[in-house]
Amino acid sequence: MSSGNDCQAQTFTKPALGEKEAAELVDRVFGLKVSWIKPLPSYDDQNFHVRVSRNKGAAEGADEYVLKITNSEDSQEPDLIEAQTQAMMFLSAEGFPSAMPYLTKDGNIMSLESGDTGPENKKYMVRLLTYLPGTPVAKIAINTQLFYEIGKLAASLDKALSEKFHHPSVKSLHRGQFIWNLANVPLLDQYIYALGQNKYREVVEQVIEQFKGKVIPKLSSFRACINHGDLNDHNILVDSSSASLENPQYRVSGILDFSDMSYGYYVFEVAIAIMYMMIESPDPLSVGGHVLAGFESVLPLTEEERGALFLLVSGRFSQSLVIAAHTALRYPENKEYLMITAKTGWKHLMKMFEVGQEAVEKTWFETAKAYANHTPA
Repeated sequence: MSSGNDCQAQTFTKPALGEKEAAELVDRVFGLKVSWIKPLPSYDDQNFHVRVSRNKGAAEGADEYVLKITNSEDSQEPDLIEAQTQAMMFLSAEGFPSAMPYLTKDGNIMSLESGDTGPENKKYMVRLLTYLPGTPVAKIAINTQLFYEIGKLAASLDKALSEKFHHPSVKSLHRGQFIWNLANVPLLDQYIYALGQNKYREVVEQVIEQFKGKVIPKLSSFRACINHGDLNDHNILVDSSSASLENPQYRVSGILDFSDMSYGYYVFEVAIAIMYMMIESPDPLSVGGHVLAGFESVLPLTEEERGALFLLVSGRFSQSLVIAAHTALRYPENKEYLMITAKTGWKHLMKMFEVGQEAVEKTWFETAKAYANHTPA
């Protein structure tokens, strides 16, 4: 969901290849013949679901991949894309359900290709990633068991990356002005014009000011780590691990989109997960406690981290809503996808502030505490 390491995105160009061009790209760069291709929704990269015919001599059948064509701005940072891809490979080896890259004909995990989309002839980084099975969380009737599992996943993933992932490109994850890093909520000031003048803007301005006063001064007391940064309801795939229609049990079958990875703090990841899971719940204010309980089964938060949670969740809502509004002004043809979160996001953010920090935190922390006496299997 990212757009560059710098919050100034004037040079940003979303790729615009047709299906035929994309199929030819797979053949030329990866040496695979596409038998079927379908565009996938994306924020500012371009993705295709492709099925390829197997090479002669290989077993019969078809392999499925995602062709990921990175936007022109992020494509100028190969070390960053390398780090993201290496992290996916590392996590897969650690038992997490993340995609693996299919190597180019030259044996590389990615290739910089010409877009041929105009006089500037922008360059785009191209990767072919294994297609992960499963249903996005956004498309199921989610339950508290899965909220807990997603919280646990968020902690386990960050812990593994921070403690065991060592690669020369990892230094590129220090992305100081990256607009999607939760530490950078104050940078929303320059995009807030996209909201116009209304009650929503007033709440976001309140979030930004409180964030500057209450969160930024405490960052140094939070525990640092590498964040996935975008564990949203479309980036987590699940499949059902039970036959019960009344009370389905789910397990995570895929973790998508590592383009928002950056150095941050453990508490950022749980806040981001809470915010996106709220989007999917008919009782959004209760969600945080279940996600928090799962997270704290792996990594208990400190008092300082817990104290910042309300504003961090509010900050992520603000980032998602403001940046979507800004981007939709620039790319109106992609407005429907960009505004997915806004359909319920504004309602949830307004409700959080209406109920108030103290009451929301009380609900979250009491729910999480109840799990200490009865932890899910």
